[in-house]
Amino acid sequence: MDVSQTIFEEYTDDLGPEKIIHIYEPVAKLRAIVVIDNAAAGPAIGGVRMAPDITTTEIKRLARAMTLKNAAAGLPHGGGKAGIIADPKTEDKECLIRMFARAIESLHDYTPGPDMGTDESCMAYIFDEIKRAVGLPRVLGGIPLDEIGATGFGIAECAEVAKEYIDLDLNGARLVIEGFGNVGKNVARFLEEKGVILVAASDTSGTVYNKDGIDVSGLIQVKEEKGSVIYYKDAEKLKTEDLLKIPGDIFVPAARPDVIDERNVGTLDTKLVLQGANIAITLSAEKALHKRGVLSVPDFIANAGGVIAAAVEYRRGSEKGAFSEIKSKIRANTKTILDKTYSEGLYPRDAAEMIAKERVVSAMSYRGCI
Repeated sequence: MDVSQTIFEEYTDDLGPEKIIHIYEPVAKLRAIVVIDNAAAGPAIGGVRMAPDITTTEIKRLARAMTLKNAAAGLPHGGGKAGIIADPKTEDKECLIRMFARAIESLHDYTPGPDMGTDESCMAYIFDEIKRAVGLPRVLGGIPLDEIGATGFGIAECAEVAKEYIDLDLNGARLVIEGFGNVGKNVARFLEEKGVILVAASDTSGTVYNKDGIDVSGLIQVKEEKGSVIYYKDAEKLKTEDLLKIPGDIFVPAARPDVIDERNVGTLDTKLVLQGANIAITLSAEKALHKRGVLSVPDFIANAGGVIAAAVEYRRGSEKGAFSEIKSKIRANTKTILDKTYSEGLYPRDAAEMIAKERVVSAMSYRGCI
């Protein structure tokens, strides 16, 4: 078997990906990756991530998560993902985003949205270049996903359903958030409205912890004004990695992939994990949590709020309609996969993937893909 065949088999299976595109523009120093995993159900929607250490494998895994997420939510969209290999704080950000947009103009089966390292402004630049993006600013007729907290709202709705399966009272439940960014801060905000108490949060600079509770609005203000949670005064300052040692009732990983793996999963002390980031936990760690009686709701079920809102924007729906659809879809999906999990003795991810993959394969049968 030659090298090219080995690489092909490593990256593909029966569902995809359909396209893996590497972009290189030496003058602008643009390096990017786009993976369109499966577009059988409709044009792929997926975020554009910006970070200096992005890999093809990461984008491929994220694109597959989007395929499953869109299918599980019953959206007429396939899954895709893009990554721009650069520091999101670079002064050349707008230039890189616009160059990236022009490079993907011909990929009509992929519509980009915001992700880690990008935001509504970035989507506005892309839309200005190629007239194809979701998560746009309101002034451009969009539904600003990060501003309204679409993903965080969905995770809070997921918690409302999941709590019934583990006998957890949200009122007074202790919340620990890994990655207090656009997703993490909105999870904290919406769960606080349900009586949940934030006791710890982290970012790349460190962790803050107060067993009696952290004022969410105050922490958000500090994060936005000073750039890190560590400047919040009414809390103990710890290292970023110390977060996993803090006991809580709900743990939300909301940053990079594989934060929880087989090496640290035994440290995690919680009752419920709501995966705010895609591919935040390895498969072996998910299984270890389940065997310990910890419920971990898969990423493409728990954090689908953002793409549900994006799909509403895609068809020119309203912000109010987006919230309504997020609530109904995530609650229904969470109940469906957890009913299947506990009635059939499955792992939550296996139950969720069975449902999502059946929908993808069904869509492929109508498109001549199988």
